[in-house]
Amino acid sequence: MRLYNQITKSIETFKPLDPQNVKIYTCGPTVYNFAHIGNLTSYIYWDFLIRTLERNGFKVNRVLNLTDVGHLASDADEGEDKLEKGAKREGKTVWEIADFYSKAFLKDFHSLNLIEPQKIARATDYIKEDIALVDKLTEKGYTYETSDGIYFDTSKFSTYADFARLDLEKMRAGARVEFNQEKKNTADFAVWKFIKDGEDHAMKWEYLGRPGYPGWHLECSTIIKAELGIPIDIHTGGIDHIPVHHTNEIAQTEAAFDTKLSRFWLHCNFITIDEQKISKSLGNTYTLSDLAEKGFSPLDFKLWVLQGHYQGERNFSFTDLTAAKNRRLNWRNRIAATYQDIALEQNPPFEASKALEFASNNLNSSEILAYIDNTTLTLDDWKYIDNLLGLDLVPSTPNQTPNLIDKISQREAARAKKDYATADDIRDELAKQSITILDTDKGPIWQLLA
Repeated sequence: MRLYNQITKSIETFKPLDPQNVKIYTCGPTVYNFAHIGNLTSYIYWDFLIRTLERNGFKVNRVLNLTDVGHLASDADEGEDKLEKGAKREGKTVWEIADFYSKAFLKDFHSLNLIEPQKIARATDYIKEDIALVDKLTEKGYTYETSDGIYFDTSKFSTYADFARLDLEKMRAGARVEFNQEKKNTADFAVWKFIKDGEDHAMKWEYLGRPGYPGWHLECSTIIKAELGIPIDIHTGGIDHIPVHHTNEIAQTEAAFDTKLSRFWLHCNFITIDEQKISKSLGNTYTLSDLAEKGFSPLDFKLWVLQGHYQGERNFSFTDLTAAKNRRLNWRNRIAATYQDIALEQNPPFEASKALEFASNNLNSSEILAYIDNTTLTLDDWKYIDNLLGLDLVPSTPNQTPNLIDKISQREAARAKKDYATADDIRDELAKQSITILDTDKGPIWQLLA
């Protein structure tokens, strides 16, 4: 996968316009259904980006958008609207669908212990700015009108093909039979769509005396301009955004404002499941709730994601997720041993600077995990790691559960009296709270079972 103007070797070489205001924009979800694990993967990677920048002394100002105004079910300008599709599926209004799935996405976002952006921007709050941008593009001669909308003329933007290295001639030669004959060029895209007579479309706004709605790509440009200002430092998204969405976003923004949209672009690769593309038809669109039903926490999944690199294609399997779950459990029990002053590790001491070096080298999270596995960490070290990775490893109190130490003492007293029935009852009670007691020559120690 090729990255355009990527942060290459080290964040030490990254020079933002203002280190105290590193402007970052993340393409968010279209809120018409639950996010599946493939959707959520990118937000885990970009959370690691934010944490790494902050550990390097930068102050981040990030915006994430929620597409709560319907856009079409593909990247084309024809087809079924995603929110209308969700409304029909559930017998709700599009507004109810957008509100419900916005809340569902944010619930998942927080369950993954992701740092919330400084601004979560809903597309429907920027319609006035969308219309102003269309007007500006029209005034500068970049648009033309057809029967179904206002289109951006890509032939007027000389560097249109550069970002994704598009072969426009090949695109024209391969244009589908149903190609919109009113479009001047195959790559032209709608910045505003008109609602046709008889078309059922609940989300609509008046423009040029006709009801319509903004083109999908428009919202990112207007939100970035309104909330961050142009240019920004880093724009993040998935590799599927490169050939259409981000290419169009660049064209309309830079044409309107005569300046670069973003200085750096980061795109994460896909994950597959059992070597297959994530698809509803294959029944492999697992959500975090699906994983929970199988005994996995959102943070088990987060650790699985961080075991790989954002640029690499990953294959998800429950075998590998189980290994990530066990790895996280092992780390938490190493922390439990640290709380109890039990020396279970005989490895070289941990160096925070070494972990940050790995993180700063193109977000190399897998190197950090391997380093953790092979070093001895103090409680402060574990807190540093938790701050860098966001895995909620370190409990707020060492007891893990109310009266744990008292329970262990009661069990020891029962064992001393040979009251093994009471001792076993206490062990069983703790087991229900996912805690086990190990009797060692150093005395009883507790560990987590899950």
